[in-house]
Amino acid sequence: MAEAVINNEALNRIIASVAEIAGYIWDKGWAEKNAGNISVNLTEAVSINLKDDTLCSHRELSSPFTALAGQCFFVTGTGKRMRDIARDPLSNGLIIRIDDTGNGYHIIAPEDKNRLATLRPTSELPSHLAIHTMISNRGSKQRVVIHTHATELCALTQIKELCDGDKLNRILWGMHPETKVFIPKGVSFVPYLLPGSKELAAATVDALSKHDVALWEKHGVFAIGENIEDTFDMIDILAKSASVFFTCHAAGFEPEGLSDDQIDELGKLVF
Repeated sequence: MAEAVINNEALNRIIASVAEIAGYIWDKGWAEKNAGNISVNLTEAVSINLKDDTLCSHRELSSPFTALAGQCFFVTGTGKRMRDIARDPLSNGLIIRIDDTGNGYHIIAPEDKNRLATLRPTSELPSHLAIHTMISNRGSKQRVVIHTHATELCALTQIKELCDGDKLNRILWGMHPETKVFIPKGVSFVPYLLPGSKELAAATVDALSKHDVALWEKHGVFAIGENIEDTFDMIDILAKSASVFFTCHAAGFEPEGLSDDQIDELGKLVF
């Protein structure tokens, strides 16, 4: 592995955090088989010269991402399970550097180049890069993108009358105070579109330009944040609210929820 990777404490901490969160996602039951994917902008933690022989296996991107030229990312591998990423993140994910034109990328990790013939980034890489482009263009400190199939949130978008951003936020904020405190902008709702399609990617970028979390109808959730722990926490908090909602209904009663005044009061708290 490149010397800059091995001896980079900041990078190693990030990769360890990715592994930890991947384990949580698996334990939650939010990542059946190879479901879900993670990307992290590592540019501030990685500095490798293009001439370094660890930069290899240049591959073209389906669309140019010029705003990301020269930037580095950890991305989970296509077909890789979250439980395996938790066990060995650099055998089930990879670090890439977008080339200077933004038209392709080089792999700079892992060390074993023989595996590069089969190791590929997540099939959702274009969606992740489009989201990172939006983040970069607005000068945000956000560096992390997580997509997972949070069971409770998937179930919530199976209720047709709730498939609306305002209605979803009213329920999610109303079920637990922390939801309003830690996800004050609420969630965006993305109507069902073909998984992996350009249309879904565009809709997700638009949704995340307004909120930090987007719910895909009947599919899953995308979230963005400054670090992987806080990004996961947003999904976890939202899932708890959805779980409270369903638990109340399973017990045979309609949950009262917090009042509008109570939700507004929570929105004024500063942490």
